[in-house]
Amino acid sequence: MKTIYIVRHAKAEGQPLHAHLTETGKNQANQLAAFLKKRPIRAIYSSPFVRAVETIAPFANQSGLTVQEDDRLGERILSDQDLPDWMEKLRDSFEDFSLALPGGESNDQATERARSFIEDILKKEEDHIVCVSHGNLTTLILRLFDEKFGYDELFALSNPDVYVVKVDEDEASVQRIWE
Repeated sequence: MKTIYIVRHAKAEGQPLHAHLTETGKNQANQLAAFLKKRPIRAIYSSPFVRAVETIAPFANQSGLTVQEDDRLGERILSDQDLPDWMEKLRDSFEDFSLALPGGESNDQATERARSFIEDILKKEEDHIVCVSHGNLTTLILRLFDEKFGYDELFALSNPDVYVVKVDEDEASVQRIWE
């Protein structure tokens, strides 16, 4: 059985690639490290976005594990343009997974990126793996295992948040474990 801990990053200063964690986010990252310390984690993968790497850094330092950055865990870009009605456009993208806005990535495209990552880690020797990502992509990763995950579940995620996915043969279970 493979156990995958899907982690949404802690509270950040913003959405850009280089946005750092806030002071609250740094405290949350330390709480996350204490939370994960009790688990037999053997590998860490993270989005290369600064806020994701900073979220898992305290745990990586405690455990002595290396953070392996993977672009496939990067956040889905809705559009490269400023959209005053971005929430409506985001909702639309969950109603039509093929919807791609200017300079953006559709949910279908992001899901395929996530699927490629998950297929690769399922082949790895390590049986307890942490994967740190972002709200939209975390939702799409969880949706690979449970189709109930969508727009509403995206906005129910906290910063940080942790789900455990247990994969055995062709069966998977998803459970929120962050307190």
